[in-house]
Amino acid sequence: MAKHTEGMLHAEGMLHAYAVIMAGGGGTRLWPLSRQSRPKQMLTLIEERSLFQIAVQRLQALLPPERILVVTSQQQAAELKTHAPELPAENYILEPQPRGTAAAIGLAAAALGARDPQAVMIVLTADHYIGNEAGFHRYLEAAVALAQTGPLVTLGIQPTFAATQYGYIQMGESLGEFGGFVAHKVKRFKEKPNEDEAQAMIAAGDHAWNSGMFIWTIERIMQEFAQQMPDLHATLHKVAAAINTPDYAGVIEHEWPRIAAQTIDYGVMEHAANVAVIPAKELAWNDVGSWTSLFEVLPADTNGNLGLHPHHHDLDSRNSLVHGASNAAERLIVTVGVKDLVVVDTGDVLLICSRERAQDVRKVIEALKEKGLQRYL
Repeated sequence: MAKHTEGMLHAEGMLHAYAVIMAGGGGTRLWPLSRQSRPKQMLTLIEERSLFQIAVQRLQALLPPERILVVTSQQQAAELKTHAPELPAENYILEPQPRGTAAAIGLAAAALGARDPQAVMIVLTADHYIGNEAGFHRYLEAAVALAQTGPLVTLGIQPTFAATQYGYIQMGESLGEFGGFVAHKVKRFKEKPNEDEAQAMIAAGDHAWNSGMFIWTIERIMQEFAQQMPDLHATLHKVAAAINTPDYAGVIEHEWPRIAAQTIDYGVMEHAANVAVIPAKELAWNDVGSWTSLFEVLPADTNGNLGLHPHHHDLDSRNSLVHGASNAAERLIVTVGVKDLVVVDTGDVLLICSRERAQDVRKVIEALKEKGLQRYL
């Protein structure tokens, strides 16, 4: 089995490593707290720092600020810059309109390629919770070393239950040991399964959750775009040629609306021939994707409740969450004998739903759009 030592990782691998934080999403399942004007990465859900601040700061023991980049929308950039003033302004890569994660990652790859053709790109999101940051750094170092041998690399998460809200990665043959961790060839990606499928994959023992964290060289990801998404690749070529010229703003404003929206999973990863996964254990990872996910990362009281509101009074409730936004901080919220509820008060919206239906909050967003109630979004 091939082995790659810690010393080699630091000496050779990390010199050209760059993190790219995806921070343009809306977080619809955390509505009504998460809004278009203040999406979830800007919220202080877990501690006194926003999710975006946590994402930036967990990298700073691994990479200098000048090698931490952010892809976001023009509408969100100004606010995000106030959350992480240590990042250079030129490290914010702006999309004129959202066109899916494939386009956003491609834009970042074009920008990095102009800066450092040898760059290794670590693609992360702004809304993950990772309790074991030191372990996270070791996995990233190993993934960077693996990526430099050729494959597209993803970090898998060791499943702790048969989740239906996550995608899965089936692991194949071993590719050797990198930084003390065994890497595997990816056999297939499986998008969010039903309950029976999830139970079967957990029982098989050869699946990991798809974390959405990717590591690859600029050269490799551009090769994949050329082969699998040629229209996007052609656009990225035009944009890359305009970087650091007076024509850049005009080129991207003209070209970007023409891109077909697509995710990196469907656009590239599911059909790429050379993909590797490192299964990550004991990271205390969570994608903070819904109100119920907060039960997995925050301490509940003795009755299993999360009281995230300064004026919440409860009597005999169980396993429920109550959250009040700052503009509703003075409102008294009382819960009596309720069970498995999510209650969120933002002043203009009051959400009450069962925990088992918390994933369906996104459906409310679509209904409000259809009814012309965009002021609540």
